[in-house]
Amino acid sequence: MRRALAGLTTRGRSFVAAGATAIVCAVVLGERDLLRAGVLVLVLPLLCMLAVSRTRYRLACARRLDPARLPVGREARVDLRLENVSRLPSGLLMVEDRVPYALGGRARFVLDRIESHGSRQLGYRIRSDVRGRYRVGPLTVRLADPFGMVELVRSFSLSDTLTVTPRIVPLPHGRLSGAWTGGGDSVARAVSAAGEDDVAPREYRHGDDLRRVHWRSTARHGELMVRREEQHFQSSGTLFLDTRRAAHWGEGLGGSFEQAVSATASIGVHLVRTGMSLRYFTDAGEALPTAPSEGAFEGLLLDALAVARTSKGGSLSAGLAALRGARGGGRERDGLIVAVFGALSAEEARSVAAVRRGAGTCVAVLVEGGPAQADGGADAGAAGGAQAAGLLRAAGWRVLPVRSAAELARAWTAAGKAGEDFVRDGA
Repeated sequence: MRRALAGLTTRGRSFVAAGATAIVCAVVLGERDLLRAGVLVLVLPLLCMLAVSRTRYRLACARRLDPARLPVGREARVDLRLENVSRLPSGLLMVEDRVPYALGGRARFVLDRIESHGSRQLGYRIRSDVRGRYRVGPLTVRLADPFGMVELVRSFSLSDTLTVTPRIVPLPHGRLSGAWTGGGDSVARAVSAAGEDDVAPREYRHGDDLRRVHWRSTARHGELMVRREEQHFQSSGTLFLDTRRAAHWGEGLGGSFEQAVSATASIGVHLVRTGMSLRYFTDAGEALPTAPSEGAFEGLLLDALAVARTSKGGSLSAGLAALRGARGGGRERDGLIVAVFGALSAEEARSVAAVRRGAGTCVAVLVEGGPAQADGGADAGAAGGAQAAGLLRAAGWRVLPVRSAAELARAWTAAGKAGEDFVRDGA
């Protein structure tokens, strides 16, 4: 009853106040007609309150996000299914799905009636220009009487999560020269080194191509033997993002950190889809180890970048130390490294340059165009960026200076051509 009293609308409270006033005036003035009118006005919202409070509707709700993960600026569709699982038809229902302000605000619907064991399909669209992880729901249902006197709110517990990932810039197909390294020997190499007779065969399995039968081994073992499948090189690489707040400028979508996150996501998705096994590092250390499958790592990387924030750290030492430790001294030291930085000082550029060892390909994406700095202003900032780029190039890094993620495709193509020229010159 207390909950129902709290559910009285403005109209209901006005009727209660008017009825009580009329009753008091009727008693004072001795007017029976006014007393009857006052009782009627007072009883009407109370009867509505009793009817709504004793409602035994049982409703079930289901929600589907399509898709549950999308880049910024894209739209997702939310489909709701509201079902009346009770034996009584429902009355007027006002349905509201809670949606964060960044996704467009709350979605509201009015349903006149849902028959017994009936259902209604509802849908709306949401979008966000800011990456992040957002909670959609829960759904709230407001029960109201036909006169609008009482309104009770009931809420479901079901909610879903929408992940808005950074903007993905399509990169040109192909791979950087020298970017793929071996993680196993191929059969072709083994054959050329030891001869066809020394190829390690295995037993025939149902479905194997008969053209791969190794007859000498078959005669030797007395059962059908086939050559092993070719073992392709396992590509490996590392993705690095500089999240230091001091290294980035600007706020919001136009800031260098948002552009760096978008560039990292674009490069990571591109490399994973070309078959490369990646690990993800930040200036704080390893943030994401290698996933067991290509699709799993892509999803984990986008989820991590969707909620990436700038750090208060001012040094790259922890991240670079973790990066050097992850590469080790084996074949991984010849793998690909793609690092996305903001502003780099000369000392930081030397530390980054020292990471490159062996014959691996190292690419540094420098997000330029920061605000004017003290003393020298913008020219000093440009000079500092040029000095850092020169130090990295001298150490064998391929440097891609960009002002925004939109320029990444052009710079990536230029990096691939630079690698081809580097190999052609015999370096």
